Amino acid sequence: MPSQPRATTHGPFRVDQLREGDRYELSNGHPIYCAPAGREHSGCHLLGGEVLETDPDVEWAGVDAGFTPASGTLRAPDIAVAAAGDERGWIPGVPPLAVEYAGPGQDEQELEDKINELLDQGTQQVWVVRLIGPRRVEVRRPKQPVQVLGPGDVLTAPGILRNPVPVEALYDRDASHRVMLRNLLQRAGYESIEAIREEGRTTGIERGMADSILTLLAGRGLNLDEADCARILDCRDREQLKRWLLAAARVDDAAQLFA
Repeated sequence: MPSQPRATTHGPFRVDQLREGDRYELSNGHPIYCAPAGREHSGCHLLGGEVLETDPDVEWAGVDAGFTPASGTLRAPDIAVAAAGDERGWIPGVPPLAVEYAGPGQDEQELEDKINELLDQGTQQVWVVRLIGPRRVEVRRPKQPVQVLGPGDVLTAPGILRNPVPVEALYDRDASHRVMLRNLLQRAGYESIEAIREEGRTTGIERGMADSILTLLAGRGLNLDEADCARILDCRDREQLKRWLLAAARVDDAAQLFA
């Protein structure tokens, strides 16, 4: 069926007439049927959604979430990034960042209408991931030319995402997992796997030095109370541990260790 031009008259339906789970969006009061996604399409939703949701600066991201900027408009981007909220129904307004996947059977006119509505209402960027033909992402911004990026390029969304997103991460499982791992490590305070390994090596050395101090003191019949033992074990200053280790070999009283 050929695409229909964007409706200019207001249709008869309102957002409050739709319930969660209904397979319809609304455009200016006109219903738009949203068909279920196939294997590739739905799998990409999950991959792209996880890449964006795990970004350290993202408070909330969702798949097929309904946004309503007006009483007759309800739009559900494939993926949306927005501020955190506690709504029990549709989300007011539009997301700052939206992602749409265009696969077989895509109604191009309807996609164009959806993008324009989102951008007109305040969405800063819409990324259109093309699953037919050469893999690429079209970046749409208000009143700017379309930017087309391919494998090897990165997408950025300043003020929304902290990290750049490789184009492949929106549809390739391995690339998506690499980005998710980076994001999750950063959320935990690490820049990379190597940073964790280095911390492990450093912690192991420091813990070994602390154990050596306590063993040496105990071997010389000098005992520390629980608080002082904890002070040594919790220390991460390697130079301080060295000083305590040298002192442990010569002090006559355990209390002198901290003098």
